[in-house]
Amino acid sequence: MVDDNPVNRNSFVQKINHYPDIDLCILADSGHSFLEQIQHLPLKLLPQVVFMDIEMPELNGIDTIRMAKPLHDGIHFIVLTVFEDDDNIFAAIQAGASGYLLKHESDQTLHRSIHEVLEFGGAPMSPAIARKTLRLLEQQKTPLPSSTKSDFFDNLLSDREKEILHHMVNGYDAKRIAELTQISTLTVRKHISNIYSKLHVNSKAQAISMVHKNNWV
Repeated sequence: MVDDNPVNRNSFVQKINHYPDIDLCILADSGHSFLEQIQHLPLKLLPQVVFMDIEMPELNGIDTIRMAKPLHDGIHFIVLTVFEDDDNIFAAIQAGASGYLLKHESDQTLHRSIHEVLEFGGAPMSPAIARKTLRLLEQQKTPLPSSTKSDFFDNLLSDREKEILHHMVNGYDAKRIAELTQISTLTVRKHISNIYSKLHVNSKAQAISMVHKNNWV
């Protein structure tokens, strides 16, 4: 966890401490501190997931991710912020963030997001952020011919995958999609992993971008 606010750090620690399967190995108060800490850790002790604040003095979270990701590609960065700023959302994704969550998320959501990125290559995103991303992409999309839409739905994804992709575009996470489709969350995540593989993308944001650029929904 990287955050310059001690209240936020303490709140995060309290939430994560509810789960004995999670080991908190780094708690940094700045981007510089985080980079220094991972520089001196052996590879086997590097964190698998890092929750990163954006607004920090001297070195903000997005630039920290941009500096760390090329050197430690195995680390998944999840932005954890109070901001829903348009530029920050896309900048974080472009820098290599695997997800984007708001700081008020519950301990269950934080725990679930860790397993989502590690086990399924998912991209945890708060519904409010997903909806905002959807609106931004809607403004930028450049539709392809209608035949592309038909070919895509008929030949690339199964009916269930199309249904789940539609729910993803609407901003729902795996748990909510499981409730809507009446299948297990694990099965939903497996479908999402298959969708990513078939679309040749690595995140929810990339999948949503592809859907809207090609006018698939």
